Amino acid sequence: MNLRFLLQSPENKPRWLVLFLLGLIVAFAIVVTTAYIKNSIAQTSSLALSVDVTADRHSISPDIYGMNNYAIDRTLAQELRIPVERWGANHTSRYNWLVDSSNAGDDFFFVGGGDNKNPIPGDSIDKIIKTNRTNGSKSIVTIPMIGYVNKFSTWNCGFRVSKYGPQEKTNPYIFPEGDKCGNGKRPDGTVITNNNRLDVSIVSDPNLQKRWVQHLVKTHGTAAKGGVQIYQMDNEPSGWGNTHRDVHPEPTSYDELRDRTYQYASMVKATDPSAKVLGPSDFGWPVYVDSGVEGDRQKHGGVWFARWYLQQMRAYETNKGVRILDYFDEHYYPSAENTCIALCPAGDAKTQALRLRSTRSLWDATYTDESWIGKYNPPLTILPRFKQWIKQDYPGTKLAITEYNWGALDSINGALTQADILGIFGREQVDLATLWGPPQSSEPGAYAFRMYMNYDGKGGKYGDTWVRSRSTNQGLLSIYGAHRSIDGVLTLVVINKTPNNITSNLSLKGFNPGGKAQVYTYSKANLGAIVRQSDLGVSAAGFGATYPANSITLVAIPK
Repeated sequence: MNLRFLLQSPENKPRWLVLFLLGLIVAFAIVVTTAYIKNSIAQTSSLALSVDVTADRHSISPDIYGMNNYAIDRTLAQELRIPVERWGANHTSRYNWLVDSSNAGDDFFFVGGGDNKNPIPGDSIDKIIKTNRTNGSKSIVTIPMIGYVNKFSTWNCGFRVSKYGPQEKTNPYIFPEGDKCGNGKRPDGTVITNNNRLDVSIVSDPNLQKRWVQHLVKTHGTAAKGGVQIYQMDNEPSGWGNTHRDVHPEPTSYDELRDRTYQYASMVKATDPSAKVLGPSDFGWPVYVDSGVEGDRQKHGGVWFARWYLQQMRAYETNKGVRILDYFDEHYYPSAENTCIALCPAGDAKTQALRLRSTRSLWDATYTDESWIGKYNPPLTILPRFKQWIKQDYPGTKLAITEYNWGALDSINGALTQADILGIFGREQVDLATLWGPPQSSEPGAYAFRMYMNYDGKGGKYGDTWVRSRSTNQGLLSIYGAHRSIDGVLTLVVINKTPNNITSNLSLKGFNPGGKAQVYTYSKANLGAIVRQSDLGVSAAGFGATYPANSITLVAIPK
């Protein structure tokens, strides 16, 4: 149809013709809209769920529900008894336990110290460990391996304007002596490279860190007796050359990371043999692949950096008879083109849909990551990839993800995504995970954790043994099933990721229901509570149910 014909002045056209053509356009629009609606309805009405309690059974680690204790909501930590809390982040690379202070590096103008004029060695970390113990949480403590730690307990910085001259940016705060701290770049943007590494730092070695581990054991007991259970070998070491370029401007090579891990991890094991060690805790896909040192990967047989690290930890045990790595740990933050997902607000509808889809990069071999990474790489399949490396290169090593964040935890979109991730971690046999930037107790993201850890407000938990659970379209209606060993209850988490209610039939196999199921739902209809629904009749063959739009539903079926 020539729409330009209609847009021209109608004076020279018969009125009936104009009305006829306009009618055709309206009819066409109705047909298209109706077809779209029918297609959407057909897509969701055909969704089916299935659970086989006898198949694919494996333990679900309780440690996948961990959090980083930076800005953690203590009310939430106490309510849920968060299983693992991690003390980590960029500043921990420069922590000096003797003066109980650290340095933020490039995160904040290379500022270190604080207002503490009479520091107590290790005091701030001791308090964290004691709080974790009270909350029933394991502690992960980061051991600096970078080679330099902060010198002073009082305010200081690596690039003072008075010493290194005007700089591209200075922090908005003035120190008592009237000086300012710069970002280590001259006004033209060139990096300052002639700084003295010992301006505000001291040399750190395994002996200094050994004294700290001894202090932790003396203060809190060994790991076996409730002390620090896990030690992380620094934080994102491939980022030292950027974040901490004032003391480590060089990129971290394959060999440097191996050698430093050998030195510090073996020290931890010798000091507390009951403790576990976790590493390399690097920051993402680029450093899974290579070190950033030119030609480094080629010098090491073309093996990816992260995988080579695993191989070298196995070689140490083969040669020395001691396992110094218990958890293979990496950080993972999703990325996307032309929008922000990780650590970002919910965004528009397009961004929210992408956030929900992007969890598939953790596991789905049919999904191409919608970022620059996906353009140049095959499906990421992050978790199966890591599991395969462990199986081939260092069997018996556990898998950890100690930093991840999909953003929007203050919205239902973020809650749905977080609930999906926790289900994926259980299905894919992750052993430990700690969310970076945890939600406040009242935020939707906290309810994603409650659905797994306290869905009824009385300590009701999702099961601890995974069972086969499938959806005909996991991207629209996800299901995660688990058997609860304490009472035999079958628990199902069902996530409706669409803006429409979905009615679906679930086929059940290998389980004999003992009565009606309890049903709990968290949705946009009430962001301040998990709401108990009417009990649901369940037969040995299964049940049918309607899942509200944008919701998380937990179904608890008694044996």
